[in-house]
Amino acid sequence: MNHDEMARRAQDLFLSGFHCSQAIFTVGTERLGVCSPEVTASLAPFGGGLGSTGDVCGCLAGALAAIGLTLGKKRPGDRDHRLMWKMSYKMVRSFHDITAEYGGHRCADIARINWKNPREVNAFRSNQDSRRSHCLKVIGETTVAMIQLLETMQQVEHESRG
Repeated sequence: MNHDEMARRAQDLFLSGFHCSQAIFTVGTERLGVCSPEVTASLAPFGGGLGSTGDVCGCLAGALAAIGLTLGKKRPGDRDHRLMWKMSYKMVRSFHDITAEYGGHRCADIARINWKNPREVNAFRSNQDSRRSHCLKVIGETTVAMIQLLETMQQVEHESRG
């Protein structure tokens, strides 16, 4: 799959019922060949901006989780891969650029709904003209940024082995 197809896959997963964090994480882990439905489920609380509080958008959490899944330490005495912090930092910077037009990187900035209000949530999900279109754009752009970083990481790893 090319980058645009991966972005569309993440958007489709979101439209099918995954939270943005789960959609992006799933595409990242599929790209890496380490997809796990159980781990994907653990990203659910990041929907709606960290526990539906409107805080940091779940897109960033999903992207960082995919980076951490492959580069983070697995046991307390281990070390994080040398690229993890660099890739994570680049992802956060990219996400800030992606969300700048919305006034910030919070779900409340992008979706602008109260996730505790059932009427607002229903309108968001059912109305194609809602701010859901903004979320879809952010999901697509974040997916592409994450995939580019994962590919860079894989390339560096390949070159260091060869």
